[in-house]
Amino acid sequence: MRDVNIYITAGVGPAECRIALSRCLDIMESRAGVLGCLFEVQTLFEGDKHGPKSAIVNIAGENAETMVAEYVGSLKFVFESPLRPSHGRKNWFVGCSRLDLPDTTAAEPDERDLEFESFRAGGPGGQHQNKTDSAVRVRHIPTGIAVVSRKERSQHQNKKEAIRMLTRILAAAATEKAEKGKRSVFMLNKDVERGNPVQTIRL
Repeated sequence: MRDVNIYITAGVGPAECRIALSRCLDIMESRAGVLGCLFEVQTLFEGDKHGPKSAIVNIAGENAETMVAEYVGSLKFVFESPLRPSHGRKNWFVGCSRLDLPDTTAAEPDERDLEFESFRAGGPGGQHQNKTDSAVRVRHIPTGIAVVSRKERSQHQNKKEAIRMLTRILAAAATEKAEKGKRSVFMLNKDVERGNPVQTIRL
């Protein structure tokens, strides 16, 4: 089964771009269902009440590469601002890029730097969807990175998977920061290209 990670960011755009990003996650989850793919929001980089600044999603399935081709690039969302009704701008951009998160031998983060929250798993799954509070969110306090795992059947397994994913993200972030300085994709919001969108989505 193909397994692909995608990094989605609102860049340094205004709150409307975070609204677009939240809507983008819903649209991508729906599209994944049509293509028969599993869709998991692995990581939310904290934003505000309008939505996250960025996210990492995992797409798994035979048609995962088809979905990557449809979304990787710049996405243009067209809608009137619900925050500034008189604002003339109607085009808001979100950037999507493929993300390689290789397995790592790095040590897990100190549990004193972690906050754990359990909640009822949601999303696709039908009768097989977990009905207990087994999903786990792990937040790394120093960076604000929050990882969600809801794939497994038990809270213990989801906690283990969330920590594993967080360790991979932190290791990748450390490597990229060393190579590129402070412009790490994980620590700062990248600029989003506002031209040549791969999709235009009207809300």
